[in-house]
Amino acid sequence: MPDPELPMLTLADLGVLRDVSVEADGTVVASLTPTYSGCPAMAEMRAGVAARLREAGFARVEIRTVLDPAWTSDWITEAGRRKLAEHGIAPPHPAPRRPAGPVPLVLSPAPRTVRCPRCASPDTEETSRFAATSCKALWRCRACQEPFEYVKEI
Repeated sequence: MPDPELPMLTLADLGVLRDVSVEADGTVVASLTPTYSGCPAMAEMRAGVAARLREAGFARVEIRTVLDPAWTSDWITEAGRRKLAEHGIAPPHPAPRRPAGPVPLVLSPAPRTVRCPRCASPDTEETSRFAATSCKALWRCRACQEPFEYVKEI
């Protein structure tokens, strides 16, 4: 099942599809973890996975939302990262490691280098913290002058 917002990726590539199992009564249970709480694509993901399972001949289907542990961009597979770059979207850096307990308040993100997915130049700049979806930011390459999206690490 392709991701509704990043259709070059499957839900497995994105790390959103956590598990598929068959219960004793024959019910197929698919477990999904949203990338963000309140992700607007989650309803379409749930409906799409359920429809595909029914099309595959499974009469009893249940879609579960799993919130713990929370999704991290580190769950994007290597194949998924490659597909993002092939489609002009910079894949995320490794997610920051945070200690258990309260999350420290950071007023501005740490500067990072995001390589242009088109020409691989590190001479890029963020133009907007938000893109078409909340999980992406807009960047521009100073070398080739092309804009591109960057999947945020979380």
